[in-house]
Amino acid sequence: MSLESPNSPVAYRVWDRTTRWFHWINVLCVLGLAVLGLAILNEKSFGVSAEGKVLLKTLHTYVGYVFAINLTWRLIWAFVGNAHARWQAILPIERGFSQAIGRYVRGLRAGSAPSYLGHNPLGRLMISLLLLLLLVQAISGLVLAGTDLYKPPFGGAIAEWVTDGDPVKLANLRPGSKEFVDPEAYADMRGFRKPVITTHLYVFYLLMAVVLLHVAGVVVTDVREKSGLISAMFSGEKVLSTPPVDVRSKRSETRSES
Repeated sequence: MSLESPNSPVAYRVWDRTTRWFHWINVLCVLGLAVLGLAILNEKSFGVSAEGKVLLKTLHTYVGYVFAINLTWRLIWAFVGNAHARWQAILPIERGFSQAIGRYVRGLRAGSAPSYLGHNPLGRLMISLLLLLLLVQAISGLVLAGTDLYKPPFGGAIAEWVTDGDPVKLANLRPGSKEFVDPEAYADMRGFRKPVITTHLYVFYLLMAVVLLHVAGVVVTDVREKSGLISAMFSGEKVLSTPPVDVRSKRSETRSES
């Protein structure tokens, strides 16, 4: 960071490499999962065969594994990453947060919102909500991968459940087929699955709405503040014309990228 006059734009190193990689991998995974999920939901309209539906679910599951691993790594990184990547800079739990969000909203209305190196107060609320929804989708999706395709991490236990542990049935069990299942056990499994898939479906719709709101918020904020908010997720740097409010995070600028 170079020393400039108070009103001169200054570039600050904010987002580390890991955070940026997570963001774009997550974007691609969510897009892929959304497209595949909508194809599965509308399989009758598209004339998808039974084998085609299993293929779509298999592809959805494999993309879901990448999504879940990427999300897990980001949650871990929130404990060990730089100051802007950590939970303290993400969750709306900081002392005086309610006052901070009030000042920020008033500043937005007046056209003079305070500058932040990391997430501004509204951004913290949005990112916290997004991470929660993504986590619910990851967990419910892994459960459904077990109930639909008998895939890890829960598929082995579910396969034993629907076959009553019969080794012959277990060896011949195939996704999308009821030929080697115990009818009563399979019905119980489907009852267990119902609230999980309902949660997965409605959280998907909510997630899509929140993602659109997030994108709109980022674009509006970038246009108003001219801070390079969007480009920062590529370069790692934000450009601020006024001193940032979250000055305690400046220590991270001198740290090497991870």
